[in-house]
Amino acid sequence: MKERISAFIESHRDEWISVSKQIWNNPELGNQEFEAMKLLTGLLEQYGFNVERKVAGLATAFRAEFDSGVPGPTIAYLAEYDALAGLGHACGHNIIGVMSSTAAIALKETGAVQAGKVVVFGTPAEETNGAKVPMAEQGFFDGVDAAMMAHPYKAYERSGSSMAIEALQFSYHGKSAHAAANPQDGINALDSVLQLFSSVNALRQHVTPDVRIHGIISHGGIAPNVVPDFAQAQFYVRAAEKATVRLVADKVRRAGEAAAAAMGCTLEISNYELSYDNMITNQTLSGLFTDNIIAMGVDPSEIQSGLDHGSLDLGNVSHIVPAVHPYVRVPDCPYDLHTHEFREAVGGDRGMSALLFGAAALARTGSDLFADPALLQAVQQEFVRHKAASSTTST
Repeated sequence: MKERISAFIESHRDEWISVSKQIWNNPELGNQEFEAMKLLTGLLEQYGFNVERKVAGLATAFRAEFDSGVPGPTIAYLAEYDALAGLGHACGHNIIGVMSSTAAIALKETGAVQAGKVVVFGTPAEETNGAKVPMAEQGFFDGVDAAMMAHPYKAYERSGSSMAIEALQFSYHGKSAHAAANPQDGINALDSVLQLFSSVNALRQHVTPDVRIHGIISHGGIAPNVVPDFAQAQFYVRAAEKATVRLVADKVRRAGEAAAAAMGCTLEISNYELSYDNMITNQTLSGLFTDNIIAMGVDPSEIQSGLDHGSLDLGNVSHIVPAVHPYVRVPDCPYDLHTHEFREAVGGDRGMSALLFGAAALARTGSDLFADPALLQAVQQEFVRHKAASSTTST
């Protein structure tokens, strides 16, 4: 079956590559990926998937399903297809969306899904306001037995962790005045922002080593001779666990409130982006994927252990269903994500090689779960054990 899967993907390589290159040539920002969604859903419908568009209240999200008609497991693949502002597809999402769709199609077309369902979730805006968050909240992953995706990178890497994150915005309102003629009549909103930064810097010595707090002044005034009546700061608060993020974010909020009180400003605190949970890799499922890429010719010594690459909206999914997020190497590509060089690599022949390889690896891993109920049971048992341990720790 696995060789049949790889042969099918290879025999249709021009089809997958064409879609990926069209997406690469037409980069669209998060929640604006109308052409990418059209291409991916059209491809899935062509191969007999039942497609629902505009799901979860999102114009560019979709759900595509093939149901064998026989009761069995539901295996999901996650598709991303948003680009970066100013950089285009410098994170390789032109590959990710097609990779996941191709894997699902390959399982259907080769007869690997004798019982159960294979589902592709189109998840927009991973780079900003990740759609997986509202999709998880609205129950889209309920009933899914395992969820997978793979990411192009400069190396092979096992699925690892990611940091939970909360995006906090502090909007201070003061009172304008002439900064030279009558500064005593003004209330300086920028001073509140500066006080907030000072307090956050003092807070850094009282957090655990995994915590990251980084921010910008997104609005600091309009002219130096006018006391700023409005100023705004935006922060990311990150940590290895979402419980830690909540605790630290509360401290940052209190620092913001104190800064407002000190200067006499009023303050609005809001979330300017959705919060992401930390990624929980299912090690059993990760092991299956790793075994498959080794069987496909990857030297085990070339596979790095999962490093931390920031924050992922897949983290929210991983708290609901067993999930993995491994990385596959773009051949001869030493460049990091979010660079011009990586963008060029994933749009050319090297990127297309990674696309075909990753799709086959994902499909082979899915076939393991469909073919052997004991493997799927082991995946789910690990997930249940981890949930129980987390519940005990939080209590």
